[in-house]
Amino acid sequence: MEKYDVVILGGGNAGMGVTVATRAAGLSVAIIEPHDLGGTCPNRGCTPKKVLVAAAHALDEIGKADRHAIIVDKPRLDWAALIEREKAIIREIPSRLSGLMARRGVDVISGEATFIGSNAIRVNDRELEAKNIVIATGSKPRPLPIPGAHLLTISDDILNDPVLPRAVVFVGGGVIAFELGHVYARAGVDVTIIEALPQLLAGFDEDAVGQLRGESERLGIGIHTKAWVKRIDEANGRLRVSFTKDGIERLVEADRVVNCAGRVANVEGIDLGAGVIVHREGRIEIDDCLRSRSNPDVYVCGDTVWNSPQLSPIATYEGAIVGRNIVDGPKHRPNYTHIPASLYTVPTLAGVGLTEAKAREQGLRVKAHVNDMKDWLSAKTYAETIAWSKIIVEENTGRVVGAHVVGHAGEELIHIFALAMKHGITASQLSDMVYCFPTFSADIKNMM
Repeated sequence: MEKYDVVILGGGNAGMGVTVATRAAGLSVAIIEPHDLGGTCPNRGCTPKKVLVAAAHALDEIGKADRHAIIVDKPRLDWAALIEREKAIIREIPSRLSGLMARRGVDVISGEATFIGSNAIRVNDRELEAKNIVIATGSKPRPLPIPGAHLLTISDDILNDPVLPRAVVFVGGGVIAFELGHVYARAGVDVTIIEALPQLLAGFDEDAVGQLRGESERLGIGIHTKAWVKRIDEANGRLRVSFTKDGIERLVEADRVVNCAGRVANVEGIDLGAGVIVHREGRIEIDDCLRSRSNPDVYVCGDTVWNSPQLSPIATYEGAIVGRNIVDGPKHRPNYTHIPASLYTVPTLAGVGLTEAKAREQGLRVKAHVNDMKDWLSAKTYAETIAWSKIIVEENTGRVVGAHVVGHAGEELIHIFALAMKHGITASQLSDMVYCFPTFSADIKNMM
């Protein structure tokens, strides 16, 4: 039995985040990763997806060229070359991260890990014992129990397929469906999104989502809410999706049907029972310090945490907290209130803090400052098709408790609001700042 101070299951952002504090404290650390170091985000998620989103941005800019008195021919997207560019950009990431772990003094073991005891792990033909074990195994697409589910693809497939389809159906109206849906729509693909719930993009402000939905439909994306997919069949070399909406069964055909019904913790196969870890359908019961309630020697971070947003920066953040708790004792707790999130559609939807509905649900007396900025000079200068914001301010304190932006460089502006929320900068203090002009940031003082 090989002995370590810390054994980490999963070499993604969360797992690597754990190594910073633990190695700085001189603890012996091993990471077990069955695939590529870096996990989903840099290899199969955020980073390669953003390469496709950047191309969609370029197509959007070209499409607005006439607004800037520029005459151009209709662009032609070489999808196969774009996929190759995406692969070239991410190709060296695992080796770079391997070098980083080597310099940090972390032992990286390739293989599938499984518990063989409360403090013991088997990987390949090795058995490891550790005082602290970290579950950072990430997430996987939620399986859909519908006839024809074997015909579904996932986002990984899109990022690897050099053939641009004519039509795509996304089952589920979440982040991946909208981000990749906007890429496809800009590339001329017929896109349909089918969502069972009445609200798209749960977690974002409902009004902000409504603005994005309108812009998505303007692009030609078909969106169906309160619709249930009944089955998927092969028909004449294509896929036929049967779904029910308003009590009526409907059909839509596509070349590809993508499972976007959310993601679940990837803990199947690691034998939580042998680790004496209580869980319900993969949801591990944890305390406020991200420690397993049933086995205090086990920590959980990243997408495996069932009640925090499945975002790459949050995985890194939680990993860092777990590392500090291993070194200092379990006293550090995550605070998600001021962590921003961006949906990389074209235009972007970005948000931080409470939605208006959540603020009122919590009994806060707030003023929601809503702005349609499409006719503001900055938006007109860049020919924005949509520019919208909602800033939520507590009336008696002036605190910014939430901010939501569609377009208007929202993916960058949102960090200013997040900074204000973290450090207690009030709305009036934000407005008093002198910003470079003309910039989108200069509009912040007019948003509140």
